[in-house]
Amino acid sequence: MAKVSKDSKERAEEPKAKAKQVIDDAPVKKAVKGAAAEELFEKDELTELKLEKKAAEEEGISRMVRDVTARRASTSSVSLENFDWDAYDRKGFGEGYSKNERNDLDKLYGGTVASVNESEVVEGTVVGINDRDVILNIGFKSDGLVPLAEFKDMANLKIGDVVDLFIEERENAMGQLVLSRRKAKLVKGWDYVQRALEKDEIIEGFVKRRTKGGLIVDVFGIEAFLPGSQIDVKPIRDFDIYVNKSIEVKVVKINNTNDNVVVSHKVLIEKDLEQQKAVILTNLEKGQVLEGVIKNMTNFGVFIDLGGVDGLLHITDISWGRISHPEELLKLDQTVKVVVLDFDGDKKRISLGMKQLTPHPWESLAGDIAVGSKVKGKIVNVADYGAFLELQPGVEGLIHVSEMSWSQHLRNPQDFIKVGDELEAVVLTIDREERKMSLGIKQLSEDPWTRQDILSKYAVGTRHKGIVRNLTNFGLFIELEEGIDGLVHVSDLSWTKKIKHPSEFTKVGDSIDVQVLELDSANRRLALSHKHLEENPWDTFETIFTVGSIHKCTIISKNDKGASLELPYGIEGFCSAKNLAKEDGGKIEAGEAHDFKVLEFSKEDRRIVLSMKAIWSAEEAPKAAAPKKAAAPKGKSIDKINQEVEKSTLGDIEALSALKEKMNAAKAKSEGDAN
Repeated sequence: MAKVSKDSKERAEEPKAKAKQVIDDAPVKKAVKGAAAEELFEKDELTELKLEKKAAEEEGISRMVRDVTARRASTSSVSLENFDWDAYDRKGFGEGYSKNERNDLDKLYGGTVASVNESEVVEGTVVGINDRDVILNIGFKSDGLVPLAEFKDMANLKIGDVVDLFIEERENAMGQLVLSRRKAKLVKGWDYVQRALEKDEIIEGFVKRRTKGGLIVDVFGIEAFLPGSQIDVKPIRDFDIYVNKSIEVKVVKINNTNDNVVVSHKVLIEKDLEQQKAVILTNLEKGQVLEGVIKNMTNFGVFIDLGGVDGLLHITDISWGRISHPEELLKLDQTVKVVVLDFDGDKKRISLGMKQLTPHPWESLAGDIAVGSKVKGKIVNVADYGAFLELQPGVEGLIHVSEMSWSQHLRNPQDFIKVGDELEAVVLTIDREERKMSLGIKQLSEDPWTRQDILSKYAVGTRHKGIVRNLTNFGLFIELEEGIDGLVHVSDLSWTKKIKHPSEFTKVGDSIDVQVLELDSANRRLALSHKHLEENPWDTFETIFTVGSIHKCTIISKNDKGASLELPYGIEGFCSAKNLAKEDGGKIEAGEAHDFKVLEFSKEDRRIVLSMKAIWSAEEAPKAAAPKKAAAPKGKSIDKINQEVEKSTLGDIEALSALKEKMNAAKAKSEGDAN
């Protein structure tokens, strides 16, 4: 091994000796050859440099050989079983370090280079600030950049400040560490919010803006919703007074699905109010006068804050006078004095009154107001049964609808008066103890039933024109003038037609001519008739529709009992089911016209009974027919009978002609009156 090393050394030094000899001989050559010596010298310098480089390479090789030789010498006594093959195969950087040295180096490097994971929050130190970015050191092999815009909330940011950062990427395509402070605030914020909800902690937020139904509050960098109902125990009408201000809240709900957070400021106040409520309810008494602030107003009253507990002041207890809405006398946030009317300690309900603090207006009502006195006032309310006239605030009288007009036909009070009308009335009754008063308007005019001309104007038999005001099952009411009504019975509408209901004849609002049948001024009753404007045609019908006479009739309708028939001149008759039969047994339908024989005639009941069967069957004889006698000899008797029949027929024709002329004259007269 020593020999090899020596030969290598000699080979390495041989070029140097030759180079030295060339250099030493240079002046001699220079003197002998002149100009060619300079060119030879330059070549010698180049050769020398190459030789030095080659010698250095050979020296490196020699050193490596020595190291290998020394390692082999040190391991020559080691067995293969105990040989460290890892140390033998180790090459390159750090091969000369021992295990302890490497551990020391790992500890040294481990304290300066941190191991980081993506999507986690770490702390970073500001090491530099420029116009656009902030340079931060998180202990990684490289620093990260975060836009300066993410530090708007840190106006005094400086080098050395420690902030939370979110690792988006350990190394992007450019080899840079990507950080975000905004995302770190969100992650930390959700942790803080969740902890605040679990531990029921009070946190501080910043109101950024108002929104529909409440406020948006910044809590740990998260936008939370503060409902308007959760701002305070009393309704808040102006949310803008909270904008850009800090506020203490509690987290009441977290919706992880929609990333929504709901906070409340009201719950912080309610705890203190519960204690105040208990104190107030303990010392509360009926008749106690308290002072409160109006916190809410409705159409039925106002809610008053008595200092931790609310009470209701009903609209009827605000003023002795009638008001339609509390805002006519009160306004929100107004401080008022009220008296406790009643309270329920279990339900925590308190009824308050304000008008009870002033004397009742009835106590100041003029003493000369009595029954029969005329008073003036304003209509403050109109109901279905009447209207209320206010004489002065808190003093009202009822004008019943029946006291508004002398007419017996009751109508809607709004047909007479409206709210706000100022009018005069007469006192009918007054009770100062009960504070009640009834008034009347119709008493200001004369009662039409007490007029002196009432008996002559509406004497029996006089004819008048009136307006149909009401229909009933038994008749209709006619108003002849204001306060004078009369009844037309359904049976007095027509001589010939059977009217079941007045609506078949007329309707409300129509004008109709009537004749007075009966007058009872004491009981204010007037019986009228429409059919008596014409003569009773049944006097004539008695001579036409005699028993046994035959007439062509039209079947109006049929049922199980029989059929209704229309006889000549528009009158109706009836045929029973057993008498409604054809000789051939054929079917009979409504609308058909057939000959019928009169079986019965009643002028008083205006009833005519007929039979079809009696035409062809002798079994069904008329009731009024004379009993059969022995057959009389023919001759003069038969001639007399024929003359009587002929005379009867001629009489019928003459009577019917006269009746037709009267009916046509009456129809022409009624048409002329209508025109």
